[in-house]
Amino acid sequence: MTILPSTFDIRNYIVYLGFVAIFLFFAFTLYDYGFLSTRNLTNIVLQTAPATIMAIGLVYVLSAGEIDLSFGSITAVSALAAAVTMQSYPMPLGIVAGLGVGLAIGAFNGAMVAWLRLPSFLVTLATLGLFAGVARTMTDLRSIPVVDPAFTGFFGSGKLFGVPSLVWWTFFAIAIAHVVYRQTRFGAHILATGDNPRAAQVSGIKVPRIRFLVLTFCGGCAGHAGLLYAGRLQAAKYTLGESDLMTVIAAVIVGGTALNGGKGSVIGALVGSLMMGMLNNGLILMGLSVSDQMIVRGLIILVAVAVSLRDVTR
Repeated sequence: MTILPSTFDIRNYIVYLGFVAIFLFFAFTLYDYGFLSTRNLTNIVLQTAPATIMAIGLVYVLSAGEIDLSFGSITAVSALAAAVTMQSYPMPLGIVAGLGVGLAIGAFNGAMVAWLRLPSFLVTLATLGLFAGVARTMTDLRSIPVVDPAFTGFFGSGKLFGVPSLVWWTFFAIAIAHVVYRQTRFGAHILATGDNPRAAQVSGIKVPRIRFLVLTFCGGCAGHAGLLYAGRLQAAKYTLGESDLMTVIAAVIVGGTALNGGKGSVIGALVGSLMMGMLNNGLILMGLSVSDQMIVRGLIILVAVAVSLRDVTR
């Protein structure tokens, strides 16, 4: 007697099962430490907002059969560009500078991959190091304060109808990205490109253009994340986004996006990002040292990614 449908694949649900398992573990073990408090759960959402925005861009890139390793460096450069600009110019120009830098770097990555036909892994690995160095030299390793109350309220500490602005940014970004990904021709072309580039090209899809657009979009998402970091922390520093590479990639893969393209989930990336944030929060509340946190986080991510990528249909 068959209980599950023949198409059932646990990889499609691993992120939700993992989220529930980790939540229940911390809920029971850290109940007396305030893990379930409204303030703590809200902080998890706020802290993961920039990583969630970066994850959206990475879903698009991986679904098209490419990869971007440079989004962490783009986040730092974008935040610094916005902060430096706002020291001398009005807030709107700072926003334009931050988003513009992210889009420009993403477009550079996209052009190198789409029309020079260079591997995205090598291109973005190079720009990862390149712009990490740029971020360090922009301000001579100094933190740049962001004191404009309108900016910090809009991108960080503000509220609308009692809901933090970071939650609103996450909600709108996820909603728009999900609709575009699932309901538009552009989203279908992304999946077709990642699934079989040759077939997509024959069917009339402009594959180089799709690759250029998804990498540009990923850069824009990283730029947006940089603005959220600067707004929440009220400062920009070269280390912003530096530790997000492993977390964001793990969140996206565990969330159901295939490394080889042709399959992805924006909602899954959101849940994966929240799961990583909850994991970080719980380990801190447990009082683990930084080195122990890294070990436990690495092991959990390794198991989660291994299970999600395991060929359970064989």
